[in-house]
Amino acid sequence: MGFVMGNGTQKTGKRPAHLVWDWNGTLLDDIAAVIEATNAAFAQLGMAPITLERYRDLYCVPIPVFYQRLMGRLPTDAEWLVMDAAFHEQYWARADACGLTEGAAELLAARQRAGRGQSLLSMAPHEHLVPIVRRHGITEHFLRVDGRTGPSHGSKAEHMVRHLTALRAADPEISGERIVVIGDAVDDAVAAAAVGARAVLFTGGSHSRVSLTVAGVPVVDTLAEAVAVAEELVG
Repeated sequence: MGFVMGNGTQKTGKRPAHLVWDWNGTLLDDIAAVIEATNAAFAQLGMAPITLERYRDLYCVPIPVFYQRLMGRLPTDAEWLVMDAAFHEQYWARADACGLTEGAAELLAARQRAGRGQSLLSMAPHEHLVPIVRRHGITEHFLRVDGRTGPSHGSKAEHMVRHLTALRAADPEISGERIVVIGDAVDDAVAAAAVGARAVLFTGGSHSRVSLTVAGVPVVDTLAEAVAVAEELVG
């Protein structure tokens, strides 16, 4: 499932990178809302609240494994359903108040003006993702916008495979080796590897710099730096 837009393509010279942007914690500065929603989910089971620093040190995908790191065991199926429902209820009550990450709107617009391809792939539910991206006024900058369909406890890799297939249907010249995924989680790098793409990870979201380095890909502190590094990777 996807939301497809038009986008310019550079017609001369070497083709630039096609950027696949992550949403939560990357383009959307929502980490405070994520922490508040996570603590609301923990409260459902009587767990103590978590700090931003501890969250960034321990966060991982799939989410049940993150909860295992905190609980000392995997949550039961019943516990997972309670925590997952509480998180999403609390998060989406806060999401509209979150702004874009500093410089994100300008970077996206400049890239579109230059005819350089970009798309958006998020593990946020597709039915929530499309409206919030539209409300931020950036939909037209993307060749395609895809959110998660199906359960919330999986990896982004399977969604990346489908995203690339859809991108190539729109532009057959898009290939894994020209794609760079920009995200805030190790799972973004795993998803990139699943389609033969590269990744650049941003420290402003769900992971600490130390925990991001295990992915073995470039780690940056700003989105502008992420874009510059991405172009170098495929240059």
